[in-house]
Amino acid sequence: MNRITSTSPSSDPRAMAWEILRRVEEEGAYADALLGNAPNAPTLAARDRALLTRLVYSTLAWQGYLDHVLAAFCRRPPAALDAPVRTLLRLTLCQICVLTKIPPFAAVNTAVELAKRFRGGAAAGLVNAVLRRAATSWRDVQFPSRQDDPIGYLSARLSHPRWLVERWVAQYGLDEAEAMLRANNEPAPTALRVNRLSGDPAKLLEEWRRAGRAAEASPYSPVGIRVADGGPAEAMPGYATGIFSVQGEASQLVSFLLGAQAGERILDVCAAPGGKATHLAELMDNRGELVAIDVSARGIERLARMAQRLGLSILHPAVADATTWHPADGKFDRVLLDAPCSGLGTLRQHPEIRWRRTPEDIASLAALQRQLLLRAAEWVRPGGVLVYATCTLSSEENDEVIGRFLHEQPLFLVDDPRPFLPAQARELVGRGDALRTFPHQHDLDGFFAVRLKARG
Repeated sequence: MNRITSTSPSSDPRAMAWEILRRVEEEGAYADALLGNAPNAPTLAARDRALLTRLVYSTLAWQGYLDHVLAAFCRRPPAALDAPVRTLLRLTLCQICVLTKIPPFAAVNTAVELAKRFRGGAAAGLVNAVLRRAATSWRDVQFPSRQDDPIGYLSARLSHPRWLVERWVAQYGLDEAEAMLRANNEPAPTALRVNRLSGDPAKLLEEWRRAGRAAEASPYSPVGIRVADGGPAEAMPGYATGIFSVQGEASQLVSFLLGAQAGERILDVCAAPGGKATHLAELMDNRGELVAIDVSARGIERLARMAQRLGLSILHPAVADATTWHPADGKFDRVLLDAPCSGLGTLRQHPEIRWRRTPEDIASLAALQRQLLLRAAEWVRPGGVLVYATCTLSSEENDEVIGRFLHEQPLFLVDDPRPFLPAQARELVGRGDALRTFPHQHDLDGFFAVRLKARG
């Protein structure tokens, strides 16, 4: 099948959404990257661009729910359908069942035309038959009983894989897990971090408000701003000149946790794409030395470009595998390990992750995290600080990694992070003196971070 974008009109957000969703499913691509690089997106009106984003994110988030509904109207299981047709059916059902402001007849007619144009008459007939039945009867579809099978009910109704629901119910309890699942299906605000070396959050916020941009100060980060009116943040005034960066609010808090000071020597392990590394350099007033390593060459290139745009000269990005790397110039005052993780705290930003991860991934990642944490500890000077952070809600990757590390490394102890966090964020420190953020409680991505102190 030819790419839709090679022949379709540039002004059709539904056709563009279908193309992006196909690449996410068939190529393992990430939706945010495809949306950011969609060749026709800049030509769309703001309303159509917002619709394109909503179609993509909502279809991915509600995929399990949509497949459950779809199964009621197909002779074959959704998994057995032609992949592009299955994606088109999900996209259209999402408009009917989730984004209910779109008239069903318009959604169905568009889907039939797209199927006819790109998959032929037989596919168009199937799409027409399934969607017209679904458009009138989707509310009658039966779900597992909440009382008899609460895991199955939450999995199907709130669109998460069953294994993940089982884990979160066991870890957080039924009510808490349900609130978390609901929050994961809601759109997240775009968060920005103002470069304190060249911008002032209050002044920037006022300028944007006067320009008609919907924006508000972050409730937790003193350099954070939330924007909610769509459109690429990179196109906003001030981005090209380094006044601000795009970075989640919870991610911003991790850099504060390290307590970086001007003139120090700091190491950021697994630093790409560079949000925390550049924030650390800003917190150091661009004085000292910040070594940022990552195994991804593309990620390091992106980090270097970001540092240049922000005017940060103390950053030294390098491609390196932390499991084998040896620093040439001794130990560091502070080390940040933002560990590779399952990303299950970022399902609002990356809804496709829930369909890709497996229980085996969690165990594998936890083993890697333990290895990296032990390596990172070797590079901390006596009396120095090591921060371990993830963007997941899995206890195997968080509390269990820290517990095992402390057992194997008696030279380290958990340090109270509250004095290093902005005052408004200290309430986010919970059990085990760990920073813990949740989408359903704080409207933040799910992050975990612990500040570890090396005995002097």
